Order: sequence, then C-alpha cells, then structure tokens
Amino acid sequence: MANGRIAELQRRGVVSVGGVDAHKFLNDLVTNDLDKIAPGAAGYGGLLTPQGKILFDFIVFRDGERFLFDLHRGLAADFAKRLIFYRLRAKVDVANVSDARRIVVSWGSEAPPTLEGIVAVDPRLPALGYRGIVPASAPIVAQGYEAASEAAYDAHRIGLGVPEGGLDFGFGENFPHDADMDQLGGIDFKKGCYVGQEVVSRMEHRGTARRRLIRLAAGGPLQTGASITAGERPIGTVGSSSDGVAIGLVRLDRAKEAMDAGAAIRAADTPVTLALPDWARFGWPTTAGED
Repeated sequence: MANGRIAELQRRGVVSVGGVDAHKFLNDLVTNDLDKIAPGAAGYGGLLTPQGKILFDFIVFRDGERFLFDLHRGLAADFAKRLIFYRLRAKVDVANVSDARRIVVSWGSEAPPTLEGIVAVDPRLPALGYRGIVPASAPIVAQGYEAASEAAYDAHRIGLGVPEGGLDFGFGENFPHDADMDQLGGIDFKKGCYVGQEVVSRMEHRGTARRRLIRLAAGGPLQTGASITAGERPIGTVGSSSDGVAIGLVRLDRAKEAMDAGAAIRAADTPVTLALPDWARFGWPTTAGED
C-alpha cells in the first residue's frame, strides 16, 4: 500500500556541467561548497550578481564526475550561458539538458523511491522528502508511492514554509538572506570567495537582513503578488500559496511593530497571521528598523 507521494516538477530544468576543471570552476562561482556534496547526494545554492543579488537558485547533484543543476526551467539556458561566459580557459563543458531530463520529487515516506537516475534527500530540509533527476523517457513510478500533482507538492512545500525562486522571490532583486538561503544550507560562510561573497558576508556579520520569507495563514485564498499591509503601511508581498497558507516576503521589523501595536495585517483585503518557519534560526527583531 502506498504511503508516499511522487510528482514531476515540469517547471524545473537541468543544466549539466562536467570536465576536469568543473569542480574548482563551479566552487569559485556558487554560494555553496561543492566539497561537501558526497557522490550521489545534492546541495542547495545559488549564483549571484557581483552586488550579491540572486540570479539563480538551484539544487545541484553530484553525479559521478559531473554536476547536474536542478533550477527554474525558464532560466536554464541563461544559466548555461552565464557559466560559459565565466568559463574562459577552464576545461569545462556546459549543456542545457532540460529536454532530456525530468525533475522528480517525493514525500511522505522514509524510503527513497527507486527510480532510473539520481535521487537524494532534499538538501534544504529533510522533511521536504526526496528529489531526483531522471531521463525524460523514464517512468515516474516507484513502489510505495502514488502519483501526485505539482500542486500537491507545492502544498507540502508551502506548509513547511520553504520558498522557491521564481515563485516566492524574484531573480536579480533579492539577497540570499531575503530568500532564507542562509537558513536552508544555501550559503557556506567558510568556503571563501565566490561571486557576490563580500556583500553576503557583510550582511551576515552585521545582522542587517530585515526582509525574510515567512509563513502566512488566512481563512481564505491568498493571491500571489498581493501586497501585505499593516494598517496602510506596506510590509511585504505574497508569494506562492495553497488553501489559505502562503509564503510571503516580509519586512520583519515593520511586521513586529504592527503585531505589538495590535494593528490589522492583511494581504490585499484578507486578514492574515504571520509566523516564522519552524526551521528558522532568526527571530522577530527587538527594535524597529529605519525606512
């Protein structure tokens, strides 16, 4: 009897990076440390602008001598071009293989699904379940799992308060701390230099992150992109949502000030309550920030 659920994420694509210099080349660019990804496992990270803003977030699998990047399908070609731009003389081959691979997610069972391809625990949060990359021709069927929809997976993800780039935050607009990448293993603060590292390290050491992706709850549907307000004051924006639960990018200092004052907090016209994810190591600020 099935006790887990399995689904394909059609919105995700795959970029393959190999070659003798691939490990060092990538480790000098991305926010996470590839040395810490065991063969057959996965890590979470991003590629930033020199100013420290997120251009791409991804889950990267170590597949033999190659690295497979699971990322927003609409950005896969741009990601590959960006890597080629940085390649210079490095012996690295980069290919957008989105048409030849599929992204699979599974949850609700402690046992990983047996699939053709590579499967690993989701590196952001084990409660999310497993994530895999399989050939486009491979069936997405596994013993102990029943087929589910992309929407069902999103309900699971949103319930845990785990954001996804392109759904909960925009690319080229937000810092990794805004997107909780520092909380979900997406940044290694000890690995040394990577693109945008100075800005990210400064935010970490100074504790200047004021915007965070947190959970919202309401008695009814929440509209993606709706403004979150406290009284008449904007404090954030709704991201992805499911059945009255959502993820929102919120100014924590403004939200805490409003909650302390008993002000009504709404997403558009819908009253909402705010809560930090269970896995968050950050807390509500004790003092209000400046505008």
